[in-house]
Amino acid sequence: MNQDLSIVQLVINASFVVQIVMLLLLAVSVASWAAIFRKLRALKGVRELNDDFERSFWSGTSLNELFAAAAQNAKSAGPMERIFASGMREYQKLRERRIHDPGTLLDGARRAMRASFQREMDVAESNLSFLASVGSVSPYVGLFGTIWGIMHAFTGLAGLQQVTLATVAPGIAEALVATALGLFAAIPAVIAYNRFAREIDRLAIKLETFIEEFSNILQRNLGVHPAPVASATGY
Repeated sequence: MNQDLSIVQLVINASFVVQIVMLLLLAVSVASWAAIFRKLRALKGVRELNDDFERSFWSGTSLNELFAAAAQNAKSAGPMERIFASGMREYQKLRERRIHDPGTLLDGARRAMRASFQREMDVAESNLSFLASVGSVSPYVGLFGTIWGIMHAFTGLAGLQQVTLATVAPGIAEALVATALGLFAAIPAVIAYNRFAREIDRLAIKLETFIEEFSNILQRNLGVHPAPVASATGY
């Protein structure tokens, strides 16, 4: 490609408005990639922490021991462990108030776990709205820059007696760079959003399944042993 039509030269020679649009799209692209890498790390950490706690939960360790460990590791615990700790905390508080009705104890633990579940999902879904906005808005921002650039190019050609492809091409090429940057910002954001949405849906299903399983364990313990909770297996 001729040096005059290189990407750098096209950006330098673009009109001021188109340059602002390009800089905005470049900044948005960098921010979206940063959000993508943060979310990748966060979801990977969540999966590992959940798997570690799930293995401990089904290993036969007593619920009281698991609760004590969860309280000590509150800052580094995963979503599943925090949900478990919320249910156990509410269960023990109700027992300390000398409430022995199994239905009341179970409902209190379930409500606490559902509230914790909602908090965990809010955290898991953070930055998704930003990626969705980037994916939907960036192409239109790039299109705005393209339209403005084309208008600017044709305005500059109005005073020429003879217009050839050589005189039109640079202005059109400058304008199209804005559309390319818009797509460059939007496509990774859309792909990442769809992937993260699927992973978060799987996470939500896994956490909801755990809540039901833990509730069943509490129910069995309350039905058989109304006093202390024995173990994660309910035996």
